[in-house]
Amino acid sequence: MNGYFDGIAPLKFDPNSSELAFRHYDPDEIVLGKRMEDHLRFAVAYWHSFAWEGGDPFGGRTFDRPWFSDSMEAAKAKADAAFQLFEILNAPYFCWHDADIRPEGATFAESRKNFEAIIDLFEEKMATSRTKLLWGTANMFSHRRFMSGASTNPDPDVYAWSAATVKLCLDATHRLGGENYVLWGGREGYETLLNTDMGQELDHMGRFLSMVVDYKHKIGFKGQILVEPKPQEPSKHQYDYDVATVYGFLKRFGLENEVKMNIEQGHAILAGHSFEHELALARELGILGSIDMNRNDYQSGWDTDQFPNNVPEVALAYYEILKAGGFTQGGTNFDAKIRRQSLDPVDLVAAHAGGMDTCARGLKAAAKMLEDGVLEDMRKERYSGWQTPEAQSMLGADLVTVAARVEAEGINPQPRSGRQEILENIVNRYV
Repeated sequence: MNGYFDGIAPLKFDPNSSELAFRHYDPDEIVLGKRMEDHLRFAVAYWHSFAWEGGDPFGGRTFDRPWFSDSMEAAKAKADAAFQLFEILNAPYFCWHDADIRPEGATFAESRKNFEAIIDLFEEKMATSRTKLLWGTANMFSHRRFMSGASTNPDPDVYAWSAATVKLCLDATHRLGGENYVLWGGREGYETLLNTDMGQELDHMGRFLSMVVDYKHKIGFKGQILVEPKPQEPSKHQYDYDVATVYGFLKRFGLENEVKMNIEQGHAILAGHSFEHELALARELGILGSIDMNRNDYQSGWDTDQFPNNVPEVALAYYEILKAGGFTQGGTNFDAKIRRQSLDPVDLVAAHAGGMDTCARGLKAAAKMLEDGVLEDMRKERYSGWQTPEAQSMLGADLVTVAARVEAEGINPQPRSGRQEILENIVNRYV
């Protein structure tokens, strides 16, 4: 088979090009003392880019990819196409689920054999490619066996199958030098409380995650274990609802120092938050690990997983990431898919190029805001009253002492402007 992306040259940084090129993403540009590529750490998502067939809730497959069949030959052809795209994009990283890369077998052993053969192929390809593995994960939500969850399933055999699957995928991630391992509980929740023992399911989920962490240390995996929050879809309610919910779960099981967050823009919106809210909270809690970069269509009530194209939104996200010190082992994974009417190979290349340019613009705007310090100076000034000895002493006092001070000093506070519009205007100067 000829290369799927034949005829498409590797993309270069050329702001004035009339051809397909990067116009803002220059991997070698220095931003806050670090190369742009090392800040952004882009990853191509194997599932949306190569496994998704172009369906939506009301229609099936629209894409016609030469590897769309359940055979090992097709899986190998898919890997050939993937690494060809990685080369065109000069992508630093990629990510996968087990089900993305191998055909399903009739038994676990057969699926494992198929999976390990593709991991062998990946290892061979990665030996001559600059593209590394950002993270691996297990798909424990698509197959019908997971319709009632994976670690939270009422059937102990499904729990066992899920544990074996995660072990297999974590072993492979470790073998390929992956820098993270992600768990997303797509079915870890419920459709109705009428048939759900929530306490038992949460206990099982906590035990399962503890086993994953223990195994990470047993095999010497140095990557981060990440949980990806999402509020619903496909489940009515998922236990990993948002960053705050997951943090409470981690605290309950003593895992807050072992597990961090992989935060997705689209999931943050579905939870009723902004992306920057989830990032800021994870930063404050010390659990910001990595991100999935995409966007939702705000006219649709569901997770459309589109490539990012909103620079102001992206800039505010990277502002929070830079405030956290930037990525260490995490990165920017494009958990995004082209539209089901975008049928050609070049559409997939252009989507990534546009997303990478959007992130580059957002990163530079965020870096400039942070460097100039205007937002942080105004934030500091707003809370400056807390720097006085009297204010600090209240934080160690009891309620009676604080109340007595109000009357003794005749405290009569007057409201002060939060200056929201001024701050929004300042952000707009950068984006």
